[in-house]
Amino acid sequence: METIAASAGTALRYWVDGMDCPSCAGKIETALNRLDGACAVRVNHQTGLLLLRLDETATPRERVEAQVRALGFAIQSAEIVAIEAAALESGEDRRPNRAGWRSNPQIRRMAAIGALLLAGLAAGAMLPAWRGCAALPAALFGLWVFGRQAIALARAGSPFSIEMLMSIATLGAILIGAPSEAAVVGLLFTLGQRLEGIAAGRARAGIRALADLAPRTALLVEGDAAREVPAASLRIGQTVLVRPGARVPTDGIVIEGTSYLDESPITGEAVPVPRQENEAVIAGSINGSGALRVRVSRAAADNTVARIVHMVEEAQASRAPTARFIERFSAAYTPVVMVLAALASVGPPLLFGAAWGVWIYRGLALLLIGCPCALVLSTPAAITSGIAAAARRGLLVKGGAALERIGRVRMVAFDKTGTLTSGQPEVTDVVPLSANQRVVLGLAAAAEQGSNHPLARAILARAAADGIPLRPATQVRGIPGRAMIARVAGRAVAIGSPRHFADGVALATEHADTVARLEDAGKTVVLVVAEDHAIGIIAVRDAPRVDALSGLAALRALGVRAVMLTGDNRRAAAAVGAALGVDARSELLPADKLRAIIALEAAGPVAMVGDGINDAPALAAASVGIAMGGGADVALETADAAVLGSHVGDVARLVRLSRATLRNIRQNVVVAIGLKAVFLATTLAGLTGLWPAILSDTGATVLVTLNALRLLRHRFD
Repeated sequence: METIAASAGTALRYWVDGMDCPSCAGKIETALNRLDGACAVRVNHQTGLLLLRLDETATPRERVEAQVRALGFAIQSAEIVAIEAAALESGEDRRPNRAGWRSNPQIRRMAAIGALLLAGLAAGAMLPAWRGCAALPAALFGLWVFGRQAIALARAGSPFSIEMLMSIATLGAILIGAPSEAAVVGLLFTLGQRLEGIAAGRARAGIRALADLAPRTALLVEGDAAREVPAASLRIGQTVLVRPGARVPTDGIVIEGTSYLDESPITGEAVPVPRQENEAVIAGSINGSGALRVRVSRAAADNTVARIVHMVEEAQASRAPTARFIERFSAAYTPVVMVLAALASVGPPLLFGAAWGVWIYRGLALLLIGCPCALVLSTPAAITSGIAAAARRGLLVKGGAALERIGRVRMVAFDKTGTLTSGQPEVTDVVPLSANQRVVLGLAAAAEQGSNHPLARAILARAAADGIPLRPATQVRGIPGRAMIARVAGRAVAIGSPRHFADGVALATEHADTVARLEDAGKTVVLVVAEDHAIGIIAVRDAPRVDALSGLAALRALGVRAVMLTGDNRRAAAAVGAALGVDARSELLPADKLRAIIALEAAGPVAMVGDGINDAPALAAASVGIAMGGGADVALETADAAVLGSHVGDVARLVRLSRATLRNIRQNVVVAIGLKAVFLATTLAGLTGLWPAILSDTGATVLVTLNALRLLRHRFD
């Protein structure tokens, strides 16, 4: 859900029950936006969350609640403080329990209409004189229910609602002497609403399943003992005990113990990963055979699972381009159908002398066909299911627009380090030129100790393995994509690519040949320069990911080309590209990658896959930016999508899921429009009447929702 901008007034949160489709959310937004002092109104029909900012000196919050109830929805306060207090006390889910069947307004209406209809039919059977009006009480009750809602919606700015169509059709049917059909239409409509609610509830269950990945309780370590506490009460810096077979309660760092963790519920990684001291663990992962003591690094409200749930809820609340188009279309569709219904009612009798009763009846049936619920739901239902299915696989998509675009890409540009390669390079060669190997490594490590670049980590790891102490460095600065510069023990030290030093540092022929030989072997080479003289050569190799070759092949099978964009040297990039069978463009600075993406987009939509930091300009410029990262901040907050498991093959899985979602949307639109077209023709031909007309929408809505829910069972492999 979008963050409410800071402005005058009180930020309010409510849970709203009874919404089955985006049009329900739209009715509430329209009504509340008309209230004095209300702004930034956002309603997520999937989660049931209503956010708004209210100036209570202009409109009290009680009027907001009364307005929502007048529209036919249940509303319950969900103030942030109350949520957190409840969570701290009980550790329970934030969401309120949904209304039981006895208190559900839809069920109560359906039961009342059904009971009145059965009672009327029984009375008609016993008293033949009453048979003609036996269904009148049920019809009048339905008119009272729908009429009140229709009037409230009209006053709130939604005059062309399904409730208005139902009210007109019910009143018309009563007036022309068809109360039994009016009663059956009301019964079928309320039944359809309940079925829609059940189907929508199944979609919401997907999000609740994500939230349930993190355990409700944790074992807090206090001294030599551990006691069970609500996971929501954990604070940063506390220590928890994670026993074998238990789920990790929150994000943290291992401070004692060694084990293998199953991270598949979060990242989709099928193989358990080893974790030991000083390594990070994520909430929701399952501990293997060893007990772990973990220092909490994030509070429960900010751990990986909570952030994933929040991201998915935000994504489902956003509107895809197709959904926005259909909403605009449906806004005009209903008034047009109402005009056609009026013309059908009076045209044939006036122009051709046809029977008034027959054509008024058919006009009333056309009114019911004018409801756009199924059409409006066709896209968001599929998008919601697609995003939830992706999240279960460790694939996060930030909104319907991104999910739609992913399926349309014809080119994917990959960064190399950490994307097509493992991102854990190792120093393979240290070639001293004018100093010994320990001095070369020591100066390089000292200058690189402030950097988080993969090459820097490799050099630091090798220096630590060789027992070389780190000297203090001053005046440290980096030249992005080129070099690190520092002052170490009074000497000016620089570490960078040979091409960066091509003009200022001369290399002997044999040393240049050494650089070329190492680069031809697919290694990344850096020069260590002290006081403008090269003192050593360090070669680092980052092996391709295990699944990189198969992941790129999966993209080719989908008709998607791949290209590698890297800042690495030409020879090393060519070697990696040849091993993976992908075109390689090398020696690119961040600005060069940006220009490359812009050039590629001239031929069609392009996805950029990178680490989300150095590749940020290219990720932002691409049609779709996809960040690689196993639950890191950058994977959750950068780009349009994130691959938590860091699998190259997941990019192809995203493309397949997006295409399946687009197919599902097309199927839903065909069902929604096709059924209406069929019943429109049969109604005008006199083959069907009022109750089949209402089925054209309620039935289509249920079918569309059930079809969209198939995406929750999407097979990724």
